Amino acid sequence: MLASAHNVRAVLSGRSLSDCLAATPVELRAASQAISFHVMRRLGLMCEVRNLLVQRTPPNAVFDALLLVSLALLDTAVEAAESPGQEPLRRDLPVYAVHTVVDQAVQAAAGQRKMVPYKGLLNATLRGFLRERSAILAQALQNPEAQWNYPEWWIRLVKRAYPRQWERLLEAANQPGPMSLRVNVRRSSPAQVLEALATAGIDASPLGDAGVALAAPRPVQQIPGFEQGWWSVQDASAQQAAVLLQPESGWRVLDACAAPGGKTAHLLELADIELQALDTDASRLDRVGHNLERLGLMGSNVSLRCADAADPDAWWDGRPFDAVLADVPCTASGIVRRHPDIRWLRREADVARTAGLQRKIVDALWKTVKPGGRLLYATCSIFPQEGEQQALQFLKRHADALRLPAPGQLLPITETGDASLYDGFFYALFAKLP
Repeated sequence: MLASAHNVRAVLSGRSLSDCLAATPVELRAASQAISFHVMRRLGLMCEVRNLLVQRTPPNAVFDALLLVSLALLDTAVEAAESPGQEPLRRDLPVYAVHTVVDQAVQAAAGQRKMVPYKGLLNATLRGFLRERSAILAQALQNPEAQWNYPEWWIRLVKRAYPRQWERLLEAANQPGPMSLRVNVRRSSPAQVLEALATAGIDASPLGDAGVALAAPRPVQQIPGFEQGWWSVQDASAQQAAVLLQPESGWRVLDACAAPGGKTAHLLELADIELQALDTDASRLDRVGHNLERLGLMGSNVSLRCADAADPDAWWDGRPFDAVLADVPCTASGIVRRHPDIRWLRREADVARTAGLQRKIVDALWKTVKPGGRLLYATCSIFPQEGEQQALQFLKRHADALRLPAPGQLLPITETGDASLYDGFFYALFAKLP
């Protein structure tokens, strides 16, 4: 619980939860991730509950985070106690007994010298919540940020972009995302992977031409074929990128924002191409190399370079590419169910900022595409400013661009409003006229 509190505190101060979890001791990481993700998905509500229960929060950031973690776990414990025998409300989180949550929270505070003076406040606050839970929740839910567990500006932008779907989009992104695999067809096949999964007692089903959808997520080391490079973990939406680009053997291809390398690998799996992969982060680029090595795809036809895609003069040798994949930086608003801290890390100004960066990158990359070649613009966002608006503006800026068929905006919900296997993604494919 204390490790999770440190993670929550770090997110509230602007640090990525992924970075926090990477620094968490291995023996605590799985439990801490489950609790931290759960708190992120209910943070708006818990902050409002905290505000109603505590007149003045002590100036100890870790104590405040521990209080938020405790309230989130306690609320879920009460839900489980009131619905015995029913399916767990949160499949990604172990269900704790009510008294266990209170006792462990107080013990965690008592074990930290700077929090000892506040352990009585923590105990009283949690027990007060238990006594008045229904009334407190009813009052807290009057605040839209508490009701939906997103910042006000995020709710407003989604509502404006999707007036008929906004509620289901917000609700669906508050549930854990499904786990999908993309089969490495150079080493295995979907049928072989499905057979190995069935033998291991893992429930799974086919997904597209080369994908497999798991009924429940699990660590990759527990899934047959990981070390052998049979597959990569990749969302169903992201699996469409390489297929849309349709690389052919002999092509020269650029993956402009490559890390962590899932789409890079997929391009190499589909055809014998000469591939250059760029990324501005050297450590993330190393991950691309490690992933390609595991999949048996790293060879003399692959070049990895730490460089800024928006500055071709620094890395481009002047030889045009047959195809360019521009999976550009974005707000990541389409993958918030997998990274629930994103909503609390982003600011409204980030939408315009990333849109400006995206324009700069694709305009620079367009110069590197050969006449008759293709550029695939991709973002993991549901905000139109980073999707359809970008595609339309690109066509206005480039008279030699022809828009080809592509999915456009993908949403993490089905037509009936249920949660989908697909993350929020946007694709626009352009051909360069001769």
